Amino acid sequence: MNAQAETLSVTSTPTQNEESSDSLLQIRGLKKRFSLSGDFLDQLRFKGGKLVRHQEYVHAINGVNLDIKRGEALCVVGESGCGKSTVARTVMGLITPSEGEIHYGGERIDHLSSRQLLPYRKRMQMIFQNPYASLNPRMTIQQTLEEPLRLHHPDWNQAKILDKVGDVMRSVGIDPDWGKRFGHEFSGGQRQRIAIARALAVDPEFIVADEPISALDVSIQAQVLNLLMDAQRDRNLTYLFITHDLAVVEHFGTRVAVMYLGTVCEVATTATLFAKPRHPYTQALLSAIPRLKDDRPQHIRLTGEVPTPVNLPSGCVFHGRCPYVNDRCKREIPALQTQDDGTRVACHAVEEGRL
Repeated sequence: MNAQAETLSVTSTPTQNEESSDSLLQIRGLKKRFSLSGDFLDQLRFKGGKLVRHQEYVHAINGVNLDIKRGEALCVVGESGCGKSTVARTVMGLITPSEGEIHYGGERIDHLSSRQLLPYRKRMQMIFQNPYASLNPRMTIQQTLEEPLRLHHPDWNQAKILDKVGDVMRSVGIDPDWGKRFGHEFSGGQRQRIAIARALAVDPEFIVADEPISALDVSIQAQVLNLLMDAQRDRNLTYLFITHDLAVVEHFGTRVAVMYLGTVCEVATTATLFAKPRHPYTQALLSAIPRLKDDRPQHIRLTGEVPTPVNLPSGCVFHGRCPYVNDRCKREIPALQTQDDGTRVACHAVEEGRL
């Protein structure tokens, strides 16, 4: 397991030439491990007549490298448990990374304390997945929207705060007269609009949206997506959009990063990814999208067992389910390689021309 971690850190780190000067956010070699071993006494085991310390970890993120450009919507997709939400929460400082670096606007922020992060909180906001849990049930909507303004603008008077709250509520389609109501008095779609209003209240430049429409009815999802797109156009926002719905990605995203078992398999523009997926896992994902016009190859059914993030497989994490696997795939972890069309793919089969 230690050898796996060492190889990841060596092969996944991009060179300086791969860094983009117009990137708002840069993620380098990001890793996150969660302990399963409990406290110190729970870790003690008898082995060979000796008392030894046994530790187990969930390897949620394994050497992620991503650049997010100003004004774009980078969508991170993958099946449940691939680590995409952990990436989002780590970027926002809600989870401390085990290794790696996060740079925002050219400044490293992953090692900062809560107080040191405070100036960045105004510039970076998050929309959570569950609108029923993300609002404080003890606070009215007016109080919910006033709170970030009072924190980040202590010099504002009450009249200015009220004007700002009214403006942001109207911008997301919420009647300012509803400010005295509590969260439980609204529908799921209305609550998510309120959550979006809270994120927009401090005029951020970067928003992390962690599956913001997955808990909503299909009829409401399009309204919320259009609201997010309108806000991006009007406010020049940059999004890190986490989702498992590829149909949403095709409509919303500028670029797409595909994750599998804590690693990034492929990064491409949305048009390129849907027209010509390169990684075998991306091909399997796209083949599963139901379409009225069946102009794509037959659905690719992956075989083999899904690996566990507790004991990562050697080599490529996808090799146990990949139809193009060879001995190199089982031994060596592939690095993200830039293709002629700008797509970045971590696959030995693509590198060797077998795919």
